[in-house]
Amino acid sequence: MKVALHVGQLFQRVPGGIGRYVDGLLDALPDAGVELVTFAAGSPPPDRQPPFPQFVDLGRPHAPWRYELWHRLRRPPIPVQADMIHAPSLAVPPARDTPLVVTVHDLAFLRHPEVFTRRGVEFHRRGLAIAHREAAAVIAISEFTRDELISSGFEPERVHVAPLAIIVSPEEPDDAVDARVAATGVEAPYVLSVGTIEPRKGLDTLAAAVAIVRRSHPDLTLVLAGPTGWLSVPGLDGPGVRRLGRVDEATLDALYRRAELCALPSRYEGFGLPALEAMARGCPVIASDATALPEIVGDAGMLVPPGDISGWTTALSELLGDEAARRDLATRGRRRASDFTWAASAEAHLRAYAAAGARAARS
Repeated sequence: MKVALHVGQLFQRVPGGIGRYVDGLLDALPDAGVELVTFAAGSPPPDRQPPFPQFVDLGRPHAPWRYELWHRLRRPPIPVQADMIHAPSLAVPPARDTPLVVTVHDLAFLRHPEVFTRRGVEFHRRGLAIAHREAAAVIAISEFTRDELISSGFEPERVHVAPLAIIVSPEEPDDAVDARVAATGVEAPYVLSVGTIEPRKGLDTLAAAVAIVRRSHPDLTLVLAGPTGWLSVPGLDGPGVRRLGRVDEATLDALYRRAELCALPSRYEGFGLPALEAMARGCPVIASDATALPEIVGDAGMLVPPGDISGWTTALSELLGDEAARRDLATRGRRRASDFTWAASAEAHLRAYAAAGARAARS
């Protein structure tokens, strides 16, 4: 099977979680027997290793103007020959007579439009409408997102679940891990939260809870690792809060391994990749008990309602004061994370591709 995969997200200044997904597909799909053709508008980033397989440069215009043309006019056509075209996000290229597969990560832009820019909401709405109208198969990254899509009008038989996964590099020696953390200026003990800084991540709740916990743990730091997204988040400039911005993979790995715990207070997540990353490294997790996070965390973490400052304060205090509980969550987290593999995700993608091909043949 030959699949044309759009890799434009990896050309963005901040590839984000979708960029991690695309990277995972580039590794996993060929191992599952898929011949990949990759395409995007522009030259690949010079530091990209390994290079994109069979890369086709679409030329000008580049994003975001090309995406506007795709969504508004469904042109220009994609000059690739493949059995199907896969859009790994809601930047949906015109597929014409080729079966189209679209991955939908979440519907946050519908459920919480107030925390997006108006342009962002409009862009994602148009992409979702195109997916509904044209996609032979839609891939959801969690059962939660599948349910969201079905409740939004997608036929159940057209929506396929393919959970995300991670690959964890072998742990470095202790002194190397300690050196990487020290290089950030962060000192123990700290609570880590990973992800884009934006309103739906619930970081205002977490910062308020940590401020209360610091009354009894004055040396505790809240460390935020991730780029600044859209709109502002209040409460992140107080004492005891360190914003590191985007960090490289080796540094992020070290931060997970030395954190007292990882806190994910999101109001809405289509998956919750940092929860999986933390669990795989033995970092205890506290997460919101909403949207996809309970599905990912299972019984391997502590779940708290989003926006509940009192609940988050209690959970943080209890877990910080109970080393045995943290060790137990670390063990359960590693076991839970081992269930999410790229091999399994690739097989789920193959099933979606096969269904897309069969549906297109019937139409």
